[in-house]
Amino acid sequence: MDKRTEARSKADELLSRMTVAEKIGQLIQPFGWKCYEKQADGSIALTESFKEQIRSGAVGSLYGVLRADPWTEVTLDTGMTPEQGARAINEIQDYAMKHSRLGIPILFGEECSHGHMAIGATVFPVPLLLGSTWNVELYKEMCRAVALETRSQGGAATYSPVLDVVRDPRWGRTEECFGEDPYLIAEFGVAAVEGMQGDDLAAEDSIMVTLKHFAGYGSTEGGRNAQPAHMGLRELHEVDLLPFRKAVEAGARSVMTAYNEIDGIPCTSNPYLLNEVLRGDWGFDGFVITDCGALGLLVNGQNVAANGEEAVKLALEAGTDMEMSGEMYTKHLLSALEQGLLSEETLDKAVQRVLQLKFELGLFQKPPANPAKAAEVIGCEEHARLARQLAAEGIVLLKNDNQTLPLGKDIGKVAVIGPNANAPYNQLGDYTSPQADGDIATLLDGVCAALGGDRERVLYAPGCRIREEGRAGFATALDKARQADAIIVAVGGSSARDFGEGTIDLVTGASVVTENALSEMECGEGIDRMTLNLLGSQLELVQELKKLGKPLIVVYINGRPIAEPWIVDNADAIVEAWYPGQEGGHALADILFGDVNPSGKLTVSIPRHVGQLPVYYYKRRTRNKRYLEMDFEAQYPFGFGLSYTTFQYEGLTIEDAEQGTEDYAVAVAEVRNSGEAAGYEVVQLYVTDHAASVTRPLKSLKGFAKVWLEPGESKQVRFAIGREQLEFVDQRLQRVVEDGAFTITVGPSSREGLEAGLVIGVGGRLA
Repeated sequence: MDKRTEARSKADELLSRMTVAEKIGQLIQPFGWKCYEKQADGSIALTESFKEQIRSGAVGSLYGVLRADPWTEVTLDTGMTPEQGARAINEIQDYAMKHSRLGIPILFGEECSHGHMAIGATVFPVPLLLGSTWNVELYKEMCRAVALETRSQGGAATYSPVLDVVRDPRWGRTEECFGEDPYLIAEFGVAAVEGMQGDDLAAEDSIMVTLKHFAGYGSTEGGRNAQPAHMGLRELHEVDLLPFRKAVEAGARSVMTAYNEIDGIPCTSNPYLLNEVLRGDWGFDGFVITDCGALGLLVNGQNVAANGEEAVKLALEAGTDMEMSGEMYTKHLLSALEQGLLSEETLDKAVQRVLQLKFELGLFQKPPANPAKAAEVIGCEEHARLARQLAAEGIVLLKNDNQTLPLGKDIGKVAVIGPNANAPYNQLGDYTSPQADGDIATLLDGVCAALGGDRERVLYAPGCRIREEGRAGFATALDKARQADAIIVAVGGSSARDFGEGTIDLVTGASVVTENALSEMECGEGIDRMTLNLLGSQLELVQELKKLGKPLIVVYINGRPIAEPWIVDNADAIVEAWYPGQEGGHALADILFGDVNPSGKLTVSIPRHVGQLPVYYYKRRTRNKRYLEMDFEAQYPFGFGLSYTTFQYEGLTIEDAEQGTEDYAVAVAEVRNSGEAAGYEVVQLYVTDHAASVTRPLKSLKGFAKVWLEPGESKQVRFAIGREQLEFVDQRLQRVVEDGAFTITVGPSSREGLEAGLVIGVGGRLA
């Protein structure tokens, strides 16, 4: 009997002994930070209300026991160290197993989008940068590190990865996504499953992933969070569902529903999505959880239910098992059963799925947390080095006129200017815990370290703030910049919530805590924008710096693309750093001074103007009309990124597939480093289908490889072309490969490359 079958059998036996109240409790997930109070000695005291919930079997899971941020109101002072957090989890679990009638353990779920969201944990770059590495194996290594940190404290489930396909980057949650292409997102989704879950869910470095947000969440109207998504089922299957299907096939054990509706059906109560597709077509046998507060929207917001009882009936019958926050299930699930709106059989199916995963995770067998291990691995140096490498590989060089970069370390003085030059929280992204002083390396820190710690050679001034209009800091910034041999100006955005760090004095650059500090946040969950330009006085600051006639290097630190044509035309170099995490400043310095050759490539297209949206690269041939003022081509296309060396692509050929494989053909190209610096090149494979029974994209990414090349070195890159590369979803929602002509493109971006023809004949073989 395999482990999953054994877990299912144990869950069935346990379910047979449970009361209705206990069953309902297993589907309820309250906020974990509210179940205890931290004591002066670092221990915790469970609240009386939580103890009563445990004794009555009214809770089966806890969300965010270890989460710390302004929403939870858990601070560095009120939160717990890694070791204290692990002990707290053990105490909660011990109480649950000793004081509930059947001794059923708690499932602890935590946020881990780009690191365990607990005090002291490693803050990795946001997923938008992780996607820009195009390095799936390195990302998988990060996932193992995050799983180890989280599980050492007792977290057994994570609410990641985010597999939403970005269609409109005005959406504030763009930073949480890997990009705009479903194939690339799928590759990272599979890596997350393999990296975080591993081979054994009960292992000390394994946590259960929760794929989110299911589905179409990145395709809502106007780039506004949780708004309706307008698309047909065929496109839904071909684009938005692809990453989820691949991750489910890789073994993902949990899925989170999206807030949005698709064609008038909320995802949380959509039986087609959850029962027919997810469970029926894909064979998923894990459990489904709501996003926080989503069930309430069914009554107040989407209004597909007249009351709470109808809402929980719709959700459970559609296939939603657990409710994050637990508000609606707590208040209405029992009465829905008593009124006959819902059968106990339906309830049992949901409970069985949750119990099975608790057995698979090994929660019944051992203490959930290892305090000594938590103190050892959380925020360790090895993970910091990994964070720095990821940031360096995901930073994208967009422009480099006259080889402005890399800067020489023998340079006289460097001016480091801008609101994001020395703002730790501004480079971390959303879903981040409070940080102790000195834990985050800012751009200023990185430049100083790269120049041997000689602060006299580094001249710093913020110049302005992210969102505030005004020139109060300009004079100081310009004075510093005049003394420098090169200017690095860090502008962009912020997803920093109010961590109480105050604001920045525009003259001295010091942090100042004020009673009514101005929020700099312009990105993150719930922060959607109408435009993609720089806010406040940032562009004006860059324009004034340009007038000084010094080499001007613009560094963007932000969570969504920025469309500023003036900077494109006038900056000497442009570096897109996204939110690079705790080691971002060092990684940026590695790039700026040439210790690392930039290899990041864009995974979202950057428009020239917000009015061009959407500009995602896989446009259909029918999208061939221009606007009166401008065409619809992106300023920087998907897959684009410069290097300090040059790469030449030669001799693309299409070969017969090897005998014994199911592939149709193999694309083979030679890539040569024709420059003077060693570096990585991201080689990309695109497929164009010339005639099909439905309209197809002009081209689609279907493969990529990150290749290291020494100067003058050549390597042969081979891509198998099989069903996955050529199939599409037809009018009957079936994945098919049709005979016909294809163009295979291999190159450095979605906009350029070598081309070769491929014809698939009768029977699906190479003609």
